[in-house]
Amino acid sequence: MFAVIKTGGKQYRVAANDTITIATLPGEAGEAVTFGEVLLFADGEGATQVGAPTLSGISVTGEIVAHGRDKKVIAFKKRRRQNSRRKRGHRQHHTVVRITGISA
Repeated sequence: MFAVIKTGGKQYRVAANDTITIATLPGEAGEAVTFGEVLLFADGEGATQVGAPTLSGISVTGEIVAHGRDKKVIAFKKRRRQNSRRKRGHRQHHTVVRITGISA
């Protein structure tokens, strides 16, 4: 059994006991979180439900494991022969979530 959820502008394929890294969510580690935007649901028998755009009555629950930051991404721009360069770094915040179950 698995589902496709949408959070933070991205889509994730999740199943029970999966651990996913998503955009930052409010809440502390150990708190429960519910994802209501379920785009696709497939049970173990081969039946698949596809939302248009989302499914009602199906939700995915999870538990916040930790908050953190990704690796640094360097944005370096250089204009040749003009002694012009710019270097900026960015670290995106993220939340690690363990999926506890899918309720249909």
